[in-house]
Amino acid sequence: MLFQNTDNVVPVNKKTLNSKPQDRKKAGVNPKALGRPKAAAGKPKVPIRREAGTPSKAGAKARAGAKPTSQTKAAKATPSLKNVVIDALADMKALEVKVLDVRGVTDIADFMVIASGTSDRHVRSVAQRVVERTKEAGFRPHGVEGQQDSDWVLIDLNEMIVHVMLPRVREFYGLEKLWDMTAMKRAARA
Repeated sequence: MLFQNTDNVVPVNKKTLNSKPQDRKKAGVNPKALGRPKAAAGKPKVPIRREAGTPSKAGAKARAGAKPTSQTKAAKATPSLKNVVIDALADMKALEVKVLDVRGVTDIADFMVIASGTSDRHVRSVAQRVVERTKEAGFRPHGVEGQQDSDWVLIDLNEMIVHVMLPRVREFYGLEKLWDMTAMKRAARA
């Protein structure tokens, strides 16, 4: 009868753990290696290969005293909420993304982003990606509305409100006309 270990097969009748040291030497068992599987004979040890971006210990020690470069400063700088939202929308291929500066119009937000999706499932997944990316960047959404129906999903991000909607809903409500400052200025001049 045999017990199968992950690395090798050990016969049951061979006494290794409870036998005397003299018996272990006769059986060819190294007393220091008890409880550990033997290395496979004939297989040379292969060095661990690091991926291109993975730093080695020596490289990390060499860089420990180095001054930060502009690339490391840029990587450590936190992205703005506006850039995070726009990147998430572009990543999910949202249609007709429009960013409106509403600072002079209302106090509820600084920016309003309006985007469209091709279907209710696309609208829902675009909104979910925006929420995920903003959380990863350290911005906490106050609320998300409309995920059940997915015709129009609203994401409240404090200083920014994101509307992701179907094209027919976007056309019906006309939020761009309502909130766009340039359209308001043109109407005021007429």
